[in-house]
Amino acid sequence: MARIVDTLFSLEGKTALVTGAGGAIGRVLAKALADSGATVALHDFDDARLESARKEVEAAGGKVLTFKADLTDAKACRTLVDEAHAELGRLDILLNSAGTNRRKPIVDVTPEDFDAIIDVNLRSIYFLSQAAQPHMAAQGGGKIINISSLSAKHAFNTISVYAASKAGVSQLTKAMAREWVGDNIQVNAIEPGFVKTEFTRPLWDDEYRAEWFARFIPAGRLAHPDELIGATLLLSSAASSYITGQAIVVDGGVLSGATWVKP
Repeated sequence: MARIVDTLFSLEGKTALVTGAGGAIGRVLAKALADSGATVALHDFDDARLESARKEVEAAGGKVLTFKADLTDAKACRTLVDEAHAELGRLDILLNSAGTNRRKPIVDVTPEDFDAIIDVNLRSIYFLSQAAQPHMAAQGGGKIINISSLSAKHAFNTISVYAASKAGVSQLTKAMAREWVGDNIQVNAIEPGFVKTEFTRPLWDDEYRAEWFARFIPAGRLAHPDELIGATLLLSSAASSYITGQAIVVDGGVLSGATWVKP
């Protein structure tokens, strides 16, 4: 007899499109989806990153397709979703994990900086999800998971545009969840805290800041990308059939009331 954990969390027969799959978080989560049984379409903007991700996911036993696209182009977002759907045969899961940032004080941010961050972090999620909705509705439902950030709720220096984009992602998640609940499409977000990746290297690769993180984060350390797997599998599977419009915070306890220590 099948165990309840296998029934609720299995992704056998499911398909997924993961954007930003060449990055540390996207890559780990794509592997987890594949390991749980899903056939995964990987997206990235860079050929080398995409090929590296493909090899890793396939080495883990996953079934993989790859797609390259510029997510700052709304038409390219729709084409990506439509092509992935055509190749996969259906689209059960859209994991929006592509993201970018430019760390600058507010007074130094240019319109080009602003657009570059908003276009990838917020605008692309809007149009990727918009393109996915008809496919999911026609097949009877689906899951959309948006990678937001702790900065959607907590302000930090030098990431004003990034924080605004992620706050937008978390609010957009609620709006999509409300509009599409009748289509049996659950839309949720994950709000990671500080995760140790190349993307955050300027923060953790500094002795002073590393010591500050140890004091600021109740868990005493940065997260590893694979610590986002649990929330992702929950939100991708039947286990979350009645969960929608939510943001799961994975931050090592920061929002639990940690004492703020100015860096």
